[in-house]
Amino acid sequence: MYAYIKGTIEEITEDNLVLEAGQIGYNIKISSRTANALEGTGTFVKIYTYTLVREDALSLYGFLTRDDLEIFRKLITVNGIGPKGGLAILSVMSADELIFAIASGDAKAISKAPGVGARTAERVILDLKGKISLEDAFLPKENVSVDKPLEGGAGKEKNEAVEALTALGYPAADALRAVRQAVSTENESVEDILKAALKYLY
Repeated sequence: MYAYIKGTIEEITEDNLVLEAGQIGYNIKISSRTANALEGTGTFVKIYTYTLVREDALSLYGFLTRDDLEIFRKLITVNGIGPKGGLAILSVMSADELIFAIASGDAKAISKAPGVGARTAERVILDLKGKISLEDAFLPKENVSVDKPLEGGAGKEKNEAVEALTALGYPAADALRAVRQAVSTENESVEDILKAALKYLY
C-alpha cells in the first residue's frame, strides 16, 4: 500500500514509531535496532514500509533502508517466522549481518533473536540461502544505517576476507562488520583488507 512515508517523529518506543505525515499520525511497528538508530522526536525521517492486511487488522512495519525492508519480506516467507519474528531477528542483527549468517550457515547468530530457536534459525538458512547473495552485503547503502556503509569496490576480495576471518574463528557478524569498517579501495588485495579489518577485532 505504501512504499515509504516521510514525516516527523512524534513518538518512539522500543517497538513502535508514531510518524506524522500530512497531519496524519501513522503507527509503525519497528525493530529495537531501528528505534535506537532514530535521532528522536521532532526529527524528519523517511521510513520504508511494509503493509500487512488481515481480516481483523491493518499494520505497518517500518525500516530505515530498503535492504532491511527486502530482507524482512524474505524472512516472513519462512514457515514459523511471522512479522513479529522478522522484527525480532532484525533487532539483533542488521540486514547485512543476517545475509552473511544465512550464507555462512550461522544458525547460532540468528537464534539470538527473542523467540527464535535453533530449529527455526536453521529453517531460515535452508529457505533463504538460495534467495540471497553475499554480494548484497557489500553494496553501498542509500539511507541511514546503524553500521557504517561500505565504501569502494573490491567486492570479491571483501567476501574472501570475511570468509577468512570466520575460518580463523571470528563470529560471522563481527567479521562482516570489521571488513565493512576497514578503509579500502578497489585496488586492495585480500591481505590488505584482512590487515585493516583485524585492527577492528583487537
